[in-house]
Amino acid sequence: MKGVMLQGTASHVGKSILTTAICRMLTRHGFQISPFKAQNMSSHSVALETGREIAISQYEQAEAAGRRAEPWMNPILLKPLKRMHTEVFLTGESQGVITGASFKDLYYQRALLAIKEGLAQADNSSDFVIIEGAGSPVEMNLKERDLANMAIAELAEVPVLLVADIERGGVFASIAGTLALLTEKERSRVKGIIINKFSGNPSLFTDGVEWLENYTNLPVLGIIPYIQHQLDEEDSLHGTVSSFQPNFTSKEADYERLADHLEANINLEKLMEMMEGAS
Repeated sequence: MKGVMLQGTASHVGKSILTTAICRMLTRHGFQISPFKAQNMSSHSVALETGREIAISQYEQAEAAGRRAEPWMNPILLKPLKRMHTEVFLTGESQGVITGASFKDLYYQRALLAIKEGLAQADNSSDFVIIEGAGSPVEMNLKERDLANMAIAELAEVPVLLVADIERGGVFASIAGTLALLTEKERSRVKGIIINKFSGNPSLFTDGVEWLENYTNLPVLGIIPYIQHQLDEEDSLHGTVSSFQPNFTSKEADYERLADHLEANINLEKLMEMMEGAS
């Protein structure tokens, strides 16, 4: 399929917001966009008109893309509860509550089927699919049962952009370390880097870009300055666990600002070439 997947060097590097910005940016250029996140662990969900639930970020990404949110955009939602309990949703429908790490034994095959069906619907209803990963693709204790990162990029046959948060420090080590821990096959799927949450003048990072491109042999598609917004946090284990209806009145301006901000700081031509080149 045609599209791209955003994976991060860690949680909270800004994948959700960048995905939302890409959805609005490409929609403004006349493309039909499908947002997609295979597996989400979040206490923040939205109940759709059908009663099914998806994570708030996929709801906002659909809104940014100018389309109705659908359950297949977030096939697996894991809603953390107290005392190590988790409520499992498959394609928006609750499957009940599990304890500990029993998800793989109880739901892995059904979850994988839901993801494949969701990807097919995303592909059939859009020009490009913008996929968001979860956490880091190199959590070595979790890779065997990966339903969020490189396994999804392989299923979708899309290139990967690696997103790193420079605000927290250690950006060079986080990028180099992530790439080093990927298998050769996984590494070959990564086609570019985005540096997110930059403070100051991006031109001051020229030497950093040069080092990264020489060391990784990957292009840095953008240095994205930090921007404030009112969108909801997604990768959160805290706060209320109940679904809620989002504020419909305050987010259009944010979608526009995020799209303007991204387009001013990313190499859109390279991004388009990357997405068009996906098999």
